[in-house]
Amino acid sequence: MSVRVRLTRVGSKKNPIWRVVVSDQRSPRDGRFIETIGHYNPQTEPSTIVIDEERFQHWVSRGAQPTNTVKQLVKAHAKGITGGTSTGSAGVSPGGAVAVAEAEEAPSDVVEERAEAPVAETPPEAPAGEPAETETPPDEPQAPAEPDEGDAAAE
Repeated sequence: MSVRVRLTRVGSKKNPIWRVVVSDQRSPRDGRFIETIGHYNPQTEPSTIVIDEERFQHWVSRGAQPTNTVKQLVKAHAKGITGGTSTGSAGVSPGGAVAVAEAEEAPSDVVEERAEAPVAETPPEAPAGEPAETETPPDEPQAPAEPDEGDAAAE
């Protein structure tokens, strides 16, 4: 039996509140579970994360696999930071937003350096296995050029 530590949704319509539960992998999201080890409310300011660390470690030591979201929530709970996912669906703390902003600044410096470097223009190449395009296809005869007005006056 594959055991997972995952979120199950409780609460009413447009009011998501999540429980952190240990359940069989085959059971549905909001279905049967083995044990509730915490809860998470993203609607409070700051987000409420309550997880029984001892029970979480107990289940993980016995082979339960936490989902990515639960891993982030446990990490945030251990640090005392509200929120837990990078997408912001689990809430974002002001401290977390600053860390993300600082991390985004470093790559932009690299992009600016790349933009300043000269780029050599290369002509587009024909895809492999296809002949290069020519001005007139070889199986179509080239139409004769029509005489210009200057040529008609010369005759």
